[in-house]
Amino acid sequence: MSRLTTFSRFLITLAIVACVFFIGRKFLPQVKEIVGSKDNTEQTNDNTSTADSKTDNNTTTTTTTTTNGGNETRPAFNYTATPPNNGKLKGVVELGATGFNSFIARIDFAKNWKLEKAEYGYSLVNEKMSSEDDIKKGLKEYIANMLAFGVNGKDIHFVISSGAKKVETTDKIIKVLAAMGYVVNSVTAEQEGKLGLKCVLPKEFYNNSFVTDIGSGNTKISWMSGGNSSSLESFGSKYFQNNTPDNEVFSEVKGLAKQIPVSNRKTCFIIGGVPFKLAKEVRSPQKERYSVLKSPAGYNPQDAQVKSGVNIYKAIQEATGCSQFVFDWDANFTIGYLLNLPY
Repeated sequence: MSRLTTFSRFLITLAIVACVFFIGRKFLPQVKEIVGSKDNTEQTNDNTSTADSKTDNNTTTTTTTTTNGGNETRPAFNYTATPPNNGKLKGVVELGATGFNSFIARIDFAKNWKLEKAEYGYSLVNEKMSSEDDIKKGLKEYIANMLAFGVNGKDIHFVISSGAKKVETTDKIIKVLAAMGYVVNSVTAEQEGKLGLKCVLPKEFYNNSFVTDIGSGNTKISWMSGGNSSSLESFGSKYFQNNTPDNEVFSEVKGLAKQIPVSNRKTCFIIGGVPFKLAKEVRSPQKERYSVLKSPAGYNPQDAQVKSGVNIYKAIQEATGCSQFVFDWDANFTIGYLLNLPY
């Protein structure tokens, strides 16, 4: 190289640069494609909980952290209920084991529905502390609010839950309602379970799912089979007040849950007071209608009623092997009562 002239060295350097340029131009796109493919694959793996990764029955897989530490993988739920086509407003006041609740739903001719408004009240019914004034005041307030919302007076209904009927105070409440000129519709636990099923279970899930309603006074388990509904009743989440042993409740509930057909155990739609509290731990900031609960082992409740409810939940989960318990934030068996009425 020392014998080469300055011009010769320049030509050699220019040739080397040109060679590097053409080689890079030829192979660089392939390198980018390989690197890009790797990046896209990693992004897809990081978003496995999106709608693009749907499996049967609109489910995906997500990971959540349990209250006991560690990670728990559970299927998400992306179903969207069919909204009503126009429809009319109907209202119902529920006298439950722990007080008055009211719901206003828009229901169309095909029985598609949408919850428009819900109010929850606590009247200490189960603790036998309600007075006639409490009853009158609470009901009059609910009725006035429904009328103001646009519900026709003839479309307001009153329902006594099966759990509330077990409490002595309820008889007094029914008499007060009658004296006020209102018709009170009482339902048995079996009817309540079937009404809950009518409201909670979408038709698309009739053949592979079931419904659980863990109330204070009782628990209802229901499902569809061959076009017919079945419903079973057991202890409610306040069984601890009667000093009933956990293992006794667990054994009975588990035995009943085993009666659910194997084909109906894929998904459980769950409602009730305790499931409501469990769902609060997993609901996203977007306030979705359906929230998938953690497994019973994922909860560490301190409240006595919630502990009892989780014991019931665990019995059902062990009996069925179901891994997807979906809480419906809008559903209530009394809306099922409205759906059962002529349009």
